[in-house]
Amino acid sequence: MSASTSHHPLAFAFGVLGNIASFIVFLAPLPTFWRVYKKKSTEGFQSVPYVFALFTATIWIYYAFLKSNEILLITINSFGCVIETIYIAIYLTYATKQARVSTLRLLFLVHFGGFCLIFLLAHFLSQGPTRVAVLGWVCVTFSVSVFAAPLSAMKMVIRTKSVEFMPFNLSFFLTLSALMWLSYGLLLKDLYVATPNIVGFSFGLVQMALYAKYRNNKTNVEEKLPEQKADVVKQMTILTTTPELEVQVQAAVSSHANSTDAHPSSEHNNDQYMHAQTCHNEKIIEPSMAGQLVTCEV
Repeated sequence: MSASTSHHPLAFAFGVLGNIASFIVFLAPLPTFWRVYKKKSTEGFQSVPYVFALFTATIWIYYAFLKSNEILLITINSFGCVIETIYIAIYLTYATKQARVSTLRLLFLVHFGGFCLIFLLAHFLSQGPTRVAVLGWVCVTFSVSVFAAPLSAMKMVIRTKSVEFMPFNLSFFLTLSALMWLSYGLLLKDLYVATPNIVGFSFGLVQMALYAKYRNNKTNVEEKLPEQKADVVKQMTILTTTPELEVQVQAAVSSHANSTDAHPSSEHNNDQYMHAQTCHNEKIIEPSMAGQLVTCEV
């Protein structure tokens, strides 16, 4: 038990529980990358969420070392760095040349350029407690921005009155993780840990409320859309992680392109394509770090 938690056994307990919940959230994209491995293709989904998840975990580790005696922050974010690195490595292995180059460029820009800038701000333009404060607010900024990702999912739930676009298990563990880390931050009077998790927990409660309200309305989407469009919506139901929706939507769009070449006058195919393309353009659920960051990277 670290010095900072030795006088706060309850804080230590919440930190351990937060590690467990965050561990589960970090593993959420595994089915997506298993499919990538099996198909030997990234199917067009983006690497951006995983690049920023890796960066956020990295700066939280930096914050924890700078503050000292924050072993619980170091353990979960170290795991986060490892698992996100694995995800990115798999992506780079099976991505197209253009996607691979874009990912490597983003990695260099964010992890080298971004981290160097943060290092300069923390070590040369500030000292002592101010240094921790500067880095703490950088961590807060990145973490809070992550919690905006589920907003598009909540918007779609309200719009369709269906929870098919919002996986309960992921929402539950994100909420639980935020609660654990919020409690940890409050007990240790660590504003930088507590602040982003206030946002995360609040959004989590809203998601739980939406799920409770619309959980029995699974037929609403079919009632509001023509039969062929409802079929496309069903195919886009999220089972595990938000990036999976992006993959499924793009697959539907690609499928349409092939089918219309053979049957250019098919109204059924055109309706499916238009609905899939609309959902994709509106970004029903951003394939973002919400799939993995979360408060696990407190």
